[in-house]
Amino acid sequence: MTELAPIEAALAALLEGVAPLDGEPLATTHAAGRVLAEPVMARQDVPGFDNSAMDGYALRIADAGACLPVSQRIAAGQPAEPLAPGSCARIFTGGELPEGADCVVMQERVEVTEAGIRLPAELTPGDNIRRRGRDVAAGSELLPAGLRLEAAALGHLAGQGITEVRVRRRPRVALINTGDEVIEPGTPLAPGQLYNSNRPMLARLIEDFGGELVCLTRAPDDLVATRRLLQEAAEQADLVITTGGVSVGEEDHVKPAVEALGRLDLWRLALRPGKPLALGRLPRPDGGEARFVGLPGNPVSGYVGAWLFLRPLLGALLGCPALEHLTSVWARADFATRTQARRHYLRVMLRFTPEGPVAEAFADQNSGVLSSCVMANALAVVPAHSEVTPGDRLECLWLSD
Repeated sequence: MTELAPIEAALAALLEGVAPLDGEPLATTHAAGRVLAEPVMARQDVPGFDNSAMDGYALRIADAGACLPVSQRIAAGQPAEPLAPGSCARIFTGGELPEGADCVVMQERVEVTEAGIRLPAELTPGDNIRRRGRDVAAGSELLPAGLRLEAAALGHLAGQGITEVRVRRRPRVALINTGDEVIEPGTPLAPGQLYNSNRPMLARLIEDFGGELVCLTRAPDDLVATRRLLQEAAEQADLVITTGGVSVGEEDHVKPAVEALGRLDLWRLALRPGKPLALGRLPRPDGGEARFVGLPGNPVSGYVGAWLFLRPLLGALLGCPALEHLTSVWARADFATRTQARRHYLRVMLRFTPEGPVAEAFADQNSGVLSSCVMANALAVVPAHSEVTPGDRLECLWLSD
């Protein structure tokens, strides 16, 4: 019997020689979710001037405890005049600090009298002032290469007035489902048929992992047609993914089709669910190659395999470290289980308690039970040849970006 390969060996083979794709310019209005191809440098200080952190009065600390007249009113967006000696300035949140002021006292702490504003005796220099460049200094690195642009980063760019950035080209992905028994929803099922749950599931994951679907089709149980579809997919995609069809059955045509076109490595992994995995390369007419990944046809195995293999591969193509590795969370198990020769990835729901995270395993972990993936927010990693009892601490892989 062939020895099962460790998952780490398959991952290393999958990522061997992978380099980030080229960058391209893109308007920041369309850059949500994209990955920076190069660092973005700050053009200006943020904030661009000393300003008030709240509504109150700007003054000199030397005047603490005095009763001062108000010499000017400064709202956000209005220029401030130098602060007249022996006076304070009414100032509002975001208002420019006047030259000469070194403190802002919040309005709740002062007494408004006919003679002026009576100030507290105990004040500290710099109180309630946001200094120029506190957040960002001009010329510093604003955002690093490899960062995926989400809400806060997009706001950071807008705060610099930046309207265009250079991002990685999205990996072009072809997804080919196999099997004459698999049909699309909307068509009545005939005896022996089942609906294609892999297509929408994997399409959504590929998109979430930063890929761009350029081909979405089904290969019939025919060698010539399968070979043609794979060749056409390789001509337009950086990555070709199939589900099913890489075993040795008479109707499994993906394996011989890939071998005829390019290179194929079959792996029997020490992994549950999803023991079979096919990796390879398909040639292009321009002399380049498309990566090939053959996932199991079982939807649960495909789902787990996508998180463990497709996500890091797409992350490497994007040069995005955050996508190449899943975040680990250590949690107490609320279940008991035992493994044999394969590492088990249990679908769990992490529940956060005052005593720490708890991993609640779905009762039926069979590889055919897709409902175990619907509410799961993590995969609990149970090593091979181990026994887990309630209360044991396990590494859990967080299923999130």
